[in-house]
Amino acid sequence: MMKTAVTLCRVPEMAAGPFVFHDELPVAFAKAAACGFDAVELFFAGPDEVPVETIRELCQGHALGVAAIGSGAGMAKHGLSLTDPSQEKRAQALDFILGMVDYGGKLGAPVILGSMQGKWGGEVSRAQGLGFLAAALKHINEAAAKAGVPFLYEPLNRYETNLFNRLAPAAVFLEQHDLQNILLLADLFHMNIEEPDLAAALIEAGPRVGHVHWADSNRLAMGSGHTDSEAVIAALRGISYQRYVSAEIFTNGDPEAAARQTRESTRKFGI
Repeated sequence: MMKTAVTLCRVPEMAAGPFVFHDELPVAFAKAAACGFDAVELFFAGPDEVPVETIRELCQGHALGVAAIGSGAGMAKHGLSLTDPSQEKRAQALDFILGMVDYGGKLGAPVILGSMQGKWGGEVSRAQGLGFLAAALKHINEAAAKAGVPFLYEPLNRYETNLFNRLAPAAVFLEQHDLQNILLLADLFHMNIEEPDLAAALIEAGPRVGHVHWADSNRLAMGSGHTDSEAVIAALRGISYQRYVSAEIFTNGDPEAAARQTRESTRKFGI
């Protein structure tokens, strides 16, 4: 059965990003639980920012799980990417993500690679960029498997990366490099820009889909734009998807209203 999650961000440099709650963690966890979510998706400045035991206690106290952990602070706060022209910067980026994977493993949660994938251009050719990405993902794949969690690669829209913008080519890339422990994050906002048919894209990616960002076409709470949520849910059920649909969205200044609207949009499908 699919489960629901909501984003909690504690990175000042990401305060303007598409995250629902930015409160101190005890407050944010309480709000997530009050709105009826099953889990939280966490965005921290790094793996040493919040002790694992603190998260375990908050989860236990509010009957919440950890759906996933974002790595975007590596880019937003530290300017790191896996495809940087600098070998030193690429190494730092990989170390940052491996630290996050270790942290996530202790919470049984996968880590997301979004903005830290970077892009090719300038000093870095497309072939080099993809080579840098594949080499890094090989290390991450092994680390995540050792930690007992999958890893999530997120195709982003064309304005944020030129590596992979659609699910199917990303899935082929993962297969070609035998990255069996890496799954795809299907972000419906990015997909609305890049995929001709959201449901068809999900069906084609099939078992590679490991996480869903549940956002409408305008990146607000589902029901605010023109995404066909019924078709998306039908596709997810068609591929026997059993993981999280998580609200990574803008809130128009009212986080709790956005959170409640998100939960209403999933409850109508029995989620």
